Amino acid sequence: MQPKSKGYLFVLILDYQLRTNKAQAAAIDEAIRTVQFIRNKCLRLWMEGRGSGDTALQVYCSQLAKEHPFAARLNSQARQTSADRAWLAIARFYKNCQEKKPGKKGYPRFQHDNRSVEYKQTGWRLEPDGQHVTFTDGMSIGTVRLVRANPQRKKARPIATFPSGQIKRVRLVKRADGYYVQFAVQAERTLPHAPTGKQVGIDVGLKAYYTDSEGQTVANPRYLRNAEKRLKRLQRRKDRKPKGSKNRRKAIKRLAKGYLKVSRQRKDFAAKTASALVSSHDLIAYEDVKVAHLVKNHHLAKSISDAGWYGFLCWVRYHAGLHGIPVVAVSPRFTTQDCSGCGFRVKKTLSMRTHVCPSCGLVLDRDQNAARNILELALRTAGQAETGAVATARNASGQTASTAVFARARRKRAG
Repeated sequence: MQPKSKGYLFVLILDYQLRTNKAQAAAIDEAIRTVQFIRNKCLRLWMEGRGSGDTALQVYCSQLAKEHPFAARLNSQARQTSADRAWLAIARFYKNCQEKKPGKKGYPRFQHDNRSVEYKQTGWRLEPDGQHVTFTDGMSIGTVRLVRANPQRKKARPIATFPSGQIKRVRLVKRADGYYVQFAVQAERTLPHAPTGKQVGIDVGLKAYYTDSEGQTVANPRYLRNAEKRLKRLQRRKDRKPKGSKNRRKAIKRLAKGYLKVSRQRKDFAAKTASALVSSHDLIAYEDVKVAHLVKNHHLAKSISDAGWYGFLCWVRYHAGLHGIPVVAVSPRFTTQDCSGCGFRVKKTLSMRTHVCPSCGLVLDRDQNAARNILELALRTAGQAETGAVATARNASGQTASTAVFARARRKRAG
């Protein structure tokens, strides 16, 4: 019997494009540079005096505001968020060292390409009409108009319908095609799930986007590969322009827009594919692949990055949380080699696309064989299923909610 779906707390990211004039654009750029300055100064403080914790970095923000008038113009909570960014990099480095992660531990680096500034619950005000937001700190951004970044989503709730207390963060983001504002809203959300009685295992790949245990496949769109010819042409045009010229800046912007389009296509495809997969099954099993390790293969790195497996699996977990169905991640160890019929281990190279078992005679596509093994492993470990409650720490884009991350880091440090 299908359990009744209940709502979970999610961090929803509502994205709006901003209509700004030149003065407002310059003010946003100045705020972004200030955030980068504070983050790098906090990182320098930690480097020079080891043992500085996040509390010391927060105190240092007030000192920077007294020493530098341009830093004092930024909202105090936005300055604290800048220190939080520095501490997040430091905490990740400590974590990798404690866990003895092989290879590089991710020593924190100074930032030179920051593109966002994040406010908490002060320094901004949503206007009553729900179509304008006013930034009230000393950066002189003023009132800007909100334009829905994805107007095709007609069913999405506008930001004005949420109580102000649910809006935890407001982030200004600079992209290749303009300025955006992201509202991080903490809300309880659920979707009705019609029981289908189907359980499926999926094996992500390069030949097909994924293959399930029933033999069905989804074609790999290969957005970057298809756009590569145009992107290379834009790259050559940029390289021909003199450095420091206006034409070079325009060429850089056109190239950045080309890559931004590919990124948006990949994200849109992953979200829609994950939604269709979740709505048609009652249990989903997948390989817990480590994409960061796989891209070290320089022959396949571009194709793996183009497929966007990590983002797709994040969307699967997100939609599964909304529908209230279990999602199980299993170890990828020998899922391709083992026979799904008898368990006999058949060694294969990457070029061998068909599974032929010499023990039981099973002949099957290698990806479908792996998907069957994944589903079988998931059913064996059903008690360790990843339900929607696990996905609450991430938003719809797979990003980690900063409020939850910093709270967990402080609790762990406090013991």
